[in-house]
Amino acid sequence: MALDEYLATGPPFEPPIVRAVLAVVEGFGPVHVEPVSVGVFLKRAQTFAELRPMTRWETLSFWLPRREQHPQITRKVNEYGGRFWHTARLDGPHDLDDRLVGFLAEAYALAPS
Repeated sequence: MALDEYLATGPPFEPPIVRAVLAVVEGFGPVHVEPVSVGVFLKRAQTFAELRPMTRWETLSFWLPRREQHPQITRKVNEYGGRFWHTARLDGPHDLDDRLVGFLAEAYALAPS
């Protein structure tokens, strides 16, 4: 499924958030954007972040080598194999602040290429 096709079928709050996140991560280097039925996966050789629509917001999830806290990280941080899966709530593009961008940059850098 193409990204525009995916975004056309989702809730109205989703396209501006997805486009804001993509504008950021595409500045890190090559990114494979994979729209699937549950959201948008962002990959290098493997997934380093995911965007998933909820009822009224978008979740942005990413891997880090440690637990982080941030006002937008509203779900319990889960550990898997020494890595930590963080999930942030984005109500709009304005929620993607410099710290979250830094976390995404780190997740991208740590993902196999």
